[in-house]
Amino acid sequence: MALRRPWQIVKSSRSPIRPGALTARYCPSIRVRNLSSQPSNTPSKPPADWEDNPNYNISKFADLPHSNFGVNQHIIINDEFKEALRQILWQFRAPIRYAFAYGSGVFPQSKPSVNPSSVTSVHPKPPLAVEKAQGGNPKGPLFCSWVTRIRSRHCCTRKMGAGVYFNPYVTVNGTLIKYGVVNLDTLCTDLSEWTTLYLAGRLHKPVKILRDDPRVRLANQVNLLAALRTALLLLPPSFTEQELYGTIASISYMGDPRMALPTEDPSKVANIVGNNLPNFRRLYSPLIDNLPNVQFNDPKCSDPEWVADESANVSLVQDMDPIKRGNMVRRLPKAFRSKVYFQYQKKFQIPQLEFNKMLEAASDEDATRINRREGGGFERRIASEPPEDLRSELRGVIKRTIGWPSTSQSIKSLFTAGIRKSWRYMGEKIANYQKGKRKVAEEAKAAAQKQKEQKDE
Repeated sequence: MALRRPWQIVKSSRSPIRPGALTARYCPSIRVRNLSSQPSNTPSKPPADWEDNPNYNISKFADLPHSNFGVNQHIIINDEFKEALRQILWQFRAPIRYAFAYGSGVFPQSKPSVNPSSVTSVHPKPPLAVEKAQGGNPKGPLFCSWVTRIRSRHCCTRKMGAGVYFNPYVTVNGTLIKYGVVNLDTLCTDLSEWTTLYLAGRLHKPVKILRDDPRVRLANQVNLLAALRTALLLLPPSFTEQELYGTIASISYMGDPRMALPTEDPSKVANIVGNNLPNFRRLYSPLIDNLPNVQFNDPKCSDPEWVADESANVSLVQDMDPIKRGNMVRRLPKAFRSKVYFQYQKKFQIPQLEFNKMLEAASDEDATRINRREGGGFERRIASEPPEDLRSELRGVIKRTIGWPSTSQSIKSLFTAGIRKSWRYMGEKIANYQKGKRKVAEEAKAAAQKQKEQKDE
């Protein structure tokens, strides 16, 4: 039995383009304001209440809150490489509703090396665009995932884990790829409610959308706002861009069993953020500009070219007022917010009857009136917790949200992908972990040596 609304993702393992290729003229949706500036009131702003009453049943882009709504989700990459990915997509004769490319094959996680022969040693006969894109990077397969009509083999696996079917080490157009399949309803629910954070977490980071869908675009804008608010709740009053984007990128790795095993580079988050700052700006600067409690606070932002500056690491500040932070708690995704509420019910020892009344008052569903999601006394009490306590509780909820879906998804992959492919994939992950660990040790040794030399002087 086929599922009705499948989507598709594409993952690639090495980068085709440096983040500096993104320039200010390609970022019309990014607006930066300083502490003294007021939010701009332009016609391009979506209706103020779109987030309070999102309509996830839309079928046309014209039904989105505004014609430019969600344009920040479209990251710029090399045109030839983008076309090569699309050509791979077209090889699948399937009703693909949504597709995106992600991973280090699309967005860099390290500086390029000088070994162009590594690409052809991995891919049987890749297109020229893929050779050019990956020519300066280390060995490693190009991972891609996308959607096809989900047949019975996939249906039997969709209820386990995060509802995704992955098939690694498939050659298409001479390129080694990994593809994934999931129902569109499953994707949109995770994006808007954070039921598992397995799919939503992948879209917290830059991805290249190859085929768009209005419903997914709306749900993902909710997802990006939620990631930003969660990061702000975890951060102090002032912080840098790298700290903000690093906190956002780390959300999807909290509770992931792979991070507790020697199967992931310990510097993975730092590598993702450090090599993709302009792309993170593309995603989140428009959202920062429209939130009332956070803003850029750096003279570098007065330069219109700063968005493309890889070396810039500008400062931000946020308002720690409990009312505004309580509003952020109230606006967390529904499933995730419920877990936060239950966590604090236990901590504050709130009687069940009183707690049930609070949950009813905080319900998002009401057919008779518009519910403006503003925090009440309970949310403000949560937001007023000592910063370290709040961080600890939120991290615990994130880990519990991600832990089991990610673990069961990994177990499921052993059966859907096969033992041989899974073992090969695990071997490559372990190699990446060991490489990253050596790099961290070398950097620590170099820093210690430099500090010693400075003392000797």
